Amino acid sequence: MTLVLATDDNGGPEIFASVQGEGPSAGMPVAFMRLSRCNLACVWCDTAYTWHFEGAEAKFGRPHRDGVIFERKDNQVTLDEEEVAALILSLGQDRLVITGGEPLLQAPALTKLLDLLPDIAVEIETNGTTRAPPRLDIRIDQFNVSPKLAHSGNPANLALLPERLDAYATDPRAWFKFVIAQPADVEEVLTLRDRYRFQADHVFLMPEGTDSETIRTREKWLAPLCLKHGFRLSDRLHIHLFGDTRGT
Repeated sequence: MTLVLATDDNGGPEIFASVQGEGPSAGMPVAFMRLSRCNLACVWCDTAYTWHFEGAEAKFGRPHRDGVIFERKDNQVTLDEEEVAALILSLGQDRLVITGGEPLLQAPALTKLLDLLPDIAVEIETNGTTRAPPRLDIRIDQFNVSPKLAHSGNPANLALLPERLDAYATDPRAWFKFVIAQPADVEEVLTLRDRYRFQADHVFLMPEGTDSETIRTREKWLAPLCLKHGFRLSDRLHIHLFGDTRGT
């Protein structure tokens, strides 16, 4: 069994230490591992190199606003779980954030990996459409669930699955992070909150943007909406610190 990882700028696996930039763990020192492949296609995705490969748009209708097509062989690397575990342990962190792409597409290999990392706390960043099987689920300390709203370009029947949202809504480990591009997007969040009874204090609104100016501009009108509806505001610290770059 192997893991398919995204690559960093040098072509190696995107495994690195940094501070968590978003959500409830923002500012915490962590190890990151970014996996490749995704079952959704957000038009504003800031990690399109994990899924927007040659042929994807024409064959599967997976567009991206930047129009950049990535070569799969240059942006994916396959490693066995023992190699990945050694790289993670070498970073010296006691918390691991597994991101993507959609990490839970590789659940069997992740289960094997985490068996090799028994003393590390684990966060999974997921789009909320997939399920962790029991042997993996028991190792997850925190789910950062980011359901995709209409402005992502994903149809609701693929991105907002009632069975999965019901399950995450009742899981105390789950935190919800919604990407917001304009004030009207918050109305969609309110509809989802009412339908699935998300706990307001477990909901983050985060401005869409890959540069500090855009993020700060949107936070100015997003913060009052968080105050009005009892949601939390998530910044994107890594963008302010490092820009929109890999391995940060």
